[in-house]
Parts: sequence; structure tokens; C-alpha cells
Amino acid sequence: MELLKSNTYSKSTYIIWLIIGIVLIAFNLRPAITSVGPLVGMIQKDVGLAHWSAGLLMSLPLIVFAIMSPIVPKLANRLTNEMALVVGLISLLIGIVIRSIPMAFFLFTGTLFIGVGIAIGNVLLPAIAKDKFPDQFGLMTSVYSTSMGLVASLASGVSVPLAVGMNLGWKGALNVWGIPAVAAILVWIFLSKFNQGNQKEIRKVTPSSNHVWRSPLAWQIAIFMGFQSFLFYVTISWLPEILHSHGLSMETAGWLLSFSQIVGLPASFFIPVIAGRYRSQVWISFVLGICSIIGYGGLLLGSSYPILIVSIIIIGIALGGTFPLALSYIGLRSKSAGEAADLSGMAQSTGYILAAVGPLFIGFLYDFTHMWMIPLITLIIISFIVMLFGMMSGRDKYV
Repeated sequence: MELLKSNTYSKSTYIIWLIIGIVLIAFNLRPAITSVGPLVGMIQKDVGLAHWSAGLLMSLPLIVFAIMSPIVPKLANRLTNEMALVVGLISLLIGIVIRSIPMAFFLFTGTLFIGVGIAIGNVLLPAIAKDKFPDQFGLMTSVYSTSMGLVASLASGVSVPLAVGMNLGWKGALNVWGIPAVAAILVWIFLSKFNQGNQKEIRKVTPSSNHVWRSPLAWQIAIFMGFQSFLFYVTISWLPEILHSHGLSMETAGWLLSFSQIVGLPASFFIPVIAGRYRSQVWISFVLGICSIIGYGGLLLGSSYPILIVSIIIIGIALGGTFPLALSYIGLRSKSAGEAADLSGMAQSTGYILAAVGPLFIGFLYDFTHMWMIPLITLIIISFIVMLFGMMSGRDKYV
């Protein structure tokens, strides 16, 4: 009887710490990137970067995501998922520290390490949720995607106040995000030791085949994930500059970027839950796609403050909903945790190749035209593509 109570206590303790660990991983998957956008002007001035190279600063992690994503399940199979996450978090922490050295070489090298760390968490989180919480996959996706969005929005909003208001400079403002990385490292080391005696269960979410690479539906999910990420990272990178061109201060623009992500939090939470209740998610993708088109259209056509605010709100809802919907497709369109790991690695690898083009390409368009009209028209076209492939991915099928 005592042994039974002990096992029950141990299992419930593990589940609590597992949820905390998942949330902490989510806390680390965006701020090292989203904190950069509002500080791009300071970094450019200090280090001497053109708009296109500042765009590369945002695109580089996505290129690393594309390269690393298919490797991550193999790494997890060799180390266990827990230890693979610890390796990723350590890489993230090293990258944050190196990036604060005000030289172009260290700036981009640190960004590479950050990309490796985030890629590991990106791929393993949906697979772990599918494995550990198969009956609550939608809810767990909601929990970690909302956590991700919350800290991402906070990172965008506090970057300038930390750098200017607290006199930390852009280097100190970026270094702050090493704190949640340290906390997550400690928790996942504990989770790894907690489960040390059950290696079979730990390895259960690793991949078993490559058939997803031959699945048209998997490619549709990958393209949907890629282009919605294209929109997200372009917005994170350049929305403050776009708003600044309309006459807003960079601090206000940074907070409005933060605000756009905060408005998207309800969508981040409810979209996976709603998606999990329906066999088809076509209509969800259609609604989010229309929001995206209207939002970027508002930035293009409107210059008054009220129109900008409404556009930012609508963009926030669209971006807040499409990313967790893409994560939901990984679980909803796969039949097992192993297949989810395969699909997650494949979709994020090919998808982030598309996403990596975003900030760099939009920065190039601005450098070429010296105005934001052509870049915004491009974002409206991409929004149509996101809607189309989201609807195709939303059909009631399996990879």
C-alpha cells in the first residue's frame, strides 16, 4: 500500500514538473529572437549593419532551424529527449552570452548557437506533448503556445525600456533572456534524472520512418508552417520600423509590437483547443487568413493612428492563431508520437527554409525601394498563400 502511494506520488510529482518544464521550454523559444526587433536600430548603429544584414540577423536562426530540425529526432534517440533539450538550452545560453559582444562576428556566431538551441526545443515539444499527453494534446499545445506568445510579446515590449530606461544598452537587454534558459536547464536536468530508470519510455517519441517526406499532406503542412513563420518573423523584425516610418517613436513601436502579440494570446490558447474538437480545420485557416490579409492591408493603406492600431490587433490575432494551428496539425495529422516527431522535424526543416527568406528579403526590398509599400504588398500575397495551404492542411486526413 505504501509502495502504491509512493508510486502515485512520484508519478504526480513527475507530471507537475513535466508541465513546468514544458512551459519553461516554451518561455525560451522566442524571446532571444523577438527581443532583437525593437533594438535593430541600436545594433545597426553600434556594429554597423545595413538593413539586409540586420535582416540576416533575424533570418539566421531560421536557417539553423531548417538544417537542425531533421537531425533533432536522431539526437533525441541517442541522448533521450530530456538530455537533448538540456543540450539545446545550453547552446541557447552560450549564444545569448556570445551575441552580446559588439562585433559582427560574435553577433552572428551567437545567433547561430541560439538557432541550434531553439531548433531542438521547437521539434521535440510537439512530440513530447503528443507522447506524454495524448488525450490532452490540444490543451497542452494551447498551454505551451500561449506561454511562448506571452514571453515573446514581453520580450518585444521591454527591450527598449531595458536598453534605454534601465541603461543596460542593447547588450544587457538581450542578456536578460539568459535567465529563463538557466531555469529551464535546471528543471530538465531534474526531469532527466527522475526518469533515468525508464529509458524505453523516454525514447518512445523518437522517429521510426521517413514516410512523411513522401506525403503530400506533410508537404502542405510544411509550406503552411513555413509561410506563417515568414509572416511572423518579418513582423517581429520590421513592424517597429514600419510603424516608425508612420511617425511613431521606436519605444512606442516596440510596445505596439508587444501589444500585437498580447492580443494574439487568446487565439494562441483557444485555436488548438477548438481545432482538436473538429475533424476538419479548413474554416479556421480561412478565418485566420482573412485576418492576416486585412491586417497587412491596413498597414499598407492606412496612416492614421486608429487604423494602425486596428491593423495591429488583426495581425496579432492572425499570427497568434496560425502558429499554434501549425503545431496542432503536427499532432492531429499524425497517428503516433513517433510519427509526430517525424512530421515535426520534416515540417520545421522545410518550413523554416521558407521562413528564413522573410526578414532578409523584406529588408532587401526596403533597401532597394526605400519605402514600405512593396514589402507590405508582398506580405499580403504571402497571407493568401498561408490561407490556401492552411486550408489544405486542415482537411480530415493523416500523413
